[in-house]
Amino acid sequence: MEPQVRNLVDISTSPAALRSCADLVLGRAQWATQVFQRYDRSATMAIVDAVAQAIHDNAQKYADWAVEETGFGVPADKKLKNELSAFPLVDYYRDEDFINPQIDIGRKIVKIPRPAGVIVALTPATNPISTINYKIIMALMTRNAIVISPHPAARACCVDAAEMLARAAVSAGAPDGIIQIIEQPNIPLIEEFMKSPKTSLILATGGDAMVRAAYSSSNPAMGVGPGNAPVFVDSSADISKAAERIVDSKSFDNSVLCTNESVLVTLTQIDKQLRRALEGYGAYICSDEETEVLRRFLFHAKGFNVEAVGRDAVWIAQECGIRVPVKTRILVTPITQIGVEERLSKEKLCPVLAYHVVPNRTQAIAQARAILRLTGAGHSAAIHATDERVIMEYASTVEVYRVIVNAPSSQGSAGFQTNLAPAFTIGTGFFGRSSIGENIGPQHLVHWTRIAYNKDPSETFGHFENLGPEFAGPLPQAPADGVPGSSSPKTIVPPNSSSEFTGLKSSGPKSSGPKPYREEFSREELRKLIAEELRAALKR
Repeated sequence: MEPQVRNLVDISTSPAALRSCADLVLGRAQWATQVFQRYDRSATMAIVDAVAQAIHDNAQKYADWAVEETGFGVPADKKLKNELSAFPLVDYYRDEDFINPQIDIGRKIVKIPRPAGVIVALTPATNPISTINYKIIMALMTRNAIVISPHPAARACCVDAAEMLARAAVSAGAPDGIIQIIEQPNIPLIEEFMKSPKTSLILATGGDAMVRAAYSSSNPAMGVGPGNAPVFVDSSADISKAAERIVDSKSFDNSVLCTNESVLVTLTQIDKQLRRALEGYGAYICSDEETEVLRRFLFHAKGFNVEAVGRDAVWIAQECGIRVPVKTRILVTPITQIGVEERLSKEKLCPVLAYHVVPNRTQAIAQARAILRLTGAGHSAAIHATDERVIMEYASTVEVYRVIVNAPSSQGSAGFQTNLAPAFTIGTGFFGRSSIGENIGPQHLVHWTRIAYNKDPSETFGHFENLGPEFAGPLPQAPADGVPGSSSPKTIVPPNSSSEFTGLKSSGPKSSGPKPYREEFSREELRKLIAEELRAALKR
């Protein structure tokens, strides 16, 4: 009798297994947010401050780790972004109350805050840790649970950072499971998280394809589109200060922030003066031949060359065979037109700044609009000028929701050198096909139930002072690892899981320090992982 041969099917990545993984983590997050809603403002802010302190104390560690793992950016600049996503972010919203009912006696209305619930947060490879910090702080300030989906190219540093912040939150009194992270992200698994009925809101920061997927998930989503910020230097500007600020901004973290200046537009009458000023602050002005070499290097048949993302100006010049001073901070490429034919007028997440000269202000503003038609609609623009009429005309003509005046756009649009709300998720609004046009903050993660009395003066308004939600009965039971009553967070894996799929991590208290990480991909492979999402935004 012939032996019977059976084909064993690996079901670890089947839709049912992936759905089960998502359900387990989201179920635990639902429990955590139900418990968290019982906390008062004092207890909530104590948790927020503890997490902000952990972010601040570990800013350098995770800045170094992110650059080492991804190859993008500058450690010192990433450290600053990590610090800015701690106490400066918290202090900006510290006087806002997202916890207590708000009473409007004159209008006879009481507003009761209602947190979103479970937030699934997608984060990019270019700003991995600062985005995680920012989204966790916002979620905690509004008593939401958060499940983070890190970019695969920044997975190790993100998993370790999220676990560290989860320990800080739980140690300060937060319910276990309020912060969780997907340890081994992949597209089918993330899709299960995004479309799950247990997900209350998706916060998407990343490429255009990622944001569109979030919006098509059937769950509420807030996302951002790509940037391509034009900067107009007017004849009324302080040329020296404008040049300094533009170079500072374009070189910051090797230009990985989507708020950085992409194309500089200026007038013939100040062209020579501006070029000299830019050179004085570390810019290298390319010749026509060098510009063509850079054009071919940055843009090829398949789109943008992702090897250039987050690299410094000297490295890019060396790859192109261009000799530049060792202290060169940005490369400036003069171009003669704006449009799909001129690839350098598209977004470039590297310290290469296109430079376009026009004869008058009317053409300058028209060209700024043309830049945003390529990509970046709704995002950001900058202007350096002292003539208020020019500033007003520019701001009311370009199709963006933030126009930065006489400040670095990278930091200004993100709210760190302006009084805009500090943010690493920049709403692009109607122009950019996004649901929000402002910098996203904690106010967007909570809605309000309104108690509205009859406005007839004869109807007496009630006394609601010192009243708040009353929770009857015991706390809900924690569904740790799908087993009611268990409180020890463990790695969750689908049934019959293979060793290549380690599932999800419920990030609760555990030993500190970096966890062992098995490098499954080479650096080259990891960098290629971001190609598709970047090209979706850049290949237009």
